Amino acid sequence: MAWDDDKKPNDPWGQAGDQGPPDLDETFRKLKGALGSLFGGGGSSGGNSSGSSGKGRFFSPTWIGGIVVVVLLIYLAFGIYQIDAQERGVVFLFGKVQDDVKQPGLNFLLPGVYSLERVNVTRVNSSAHEGQMLTEDENIVKISLVVQFIVEDPISHLVQIRTPTESLKQATESALRHVVGSSTMDSVITEGREIFGTEVQARLQEYLDRYQTGIRVSKVNIDFVGPPAEVQDAFDDVQKAKEDEVRFTNNATAYAEQIVPEARGIAQQAIEEANAYRDQVIASAEGEAERFSKLLAQYQISPAVTRDRLYIEALETVMSATSKVVVDVEGGNNLMYLPLDQLQRQAAGAIVNSRTSSDSLVDEAADRVLERLQSRTPTINR
Repeated sequence: MAWDDDKKPNDPWGQAGDQGPPDLDETFRKLKGALGSLFGGGGSSGGNSSGSSGKGRFFSPTWIGGIVVVVLLIYLAFGIYQIDAQERGVVFLFGKVQDDVKQPGLNFLLPGVYSLERVNVTRVNSSAHEGQMLTEDENIVKISLVVQFIVEDPISHLVQIRTPTESLKQATESALRHVVGSSTMDSVITEGREIFGTEVQARLQEYLDRYQTGIRVSKVNIDFVGPPAEVQDAFDDVQKAKEDEVRFTNNATAYAEQIVPEARGIAQQAIEEANAYRDQVIASAEGEAERFSKLLAQYQISPAVTRDRLYIEALETVMSATSKVVVDVEGGNNLMYLPLDQLQRQAAGAIVNSRTSSDSLVDEAADRVLERLQSRTPTINR
């Protein structure tokens, strides 16, 4: 149905005869009446009031007080805040830090007067660092590490230092160069790598405490320690040479541990043999001296008999040591006498002592002796 129907006009502003906009004063009066009833004030005095009287009631103290209360409530609502369990709050009064640190939970501050900075004190942060530096023995070493830290003092972390992250990097560089510069390359790379990380952490914490950064280092992880890529080949050659040195030293030590006891045993054996020979010579000399003393006593009693006995014993000693005997025959050729029984005894003794000859050697020796006897038979007959 159209709004301009003559039978039943339907104006959207609720005014059938007037085609203009609604009265603003009337609208404000309705809004004031609603707010007045909300805050306990009186309603409108009537709809027949003039426009000047409506404007006066709009700027009345009751109306202004209601607006102030609403604005004040909104202002105070903005001052309520919450701090999480892993955070701590640092409060500033017109830019000046307050000593009390806000704990987790609901808190209230006057907006515009106080300001709040939240700091996470439980999250483990990490800072990577890499660099090349000289060791104590003037070798270049490349080091890559990661520093893990947490914020221990929120006030110092926010107030005492302007850029905590940059200060941490500079302190890490300083601590790293100090520790590396006082260590050799071998101790940094191989032997003292774990100790090296601990020393860097202790010195880094000392620097951070001195700077009042409020940071506590929890761990320093050494990711890589080694020579730069430009000298990697030369470093590998040096390491191989050192490994060869260790291997040769171990081999020499093992050989020395083996040969020295053997040499000591041989030396001890020689000493024992020398002592035994000395005892033997001394005992033999003493026996000969005792025998000579007794022989002298016998010689003094009967010189002729003793002299003949000595001569006979000397002949027995000489004859027993030879296998050939030459007999001087008067008026003819000399006769060679072979003592076969003595030869057989000597051959048997040699077989027993050597334990390597067989019975065939004895037979062969006997055959040779018989052949020689047969070959000399004509000479004996003549």
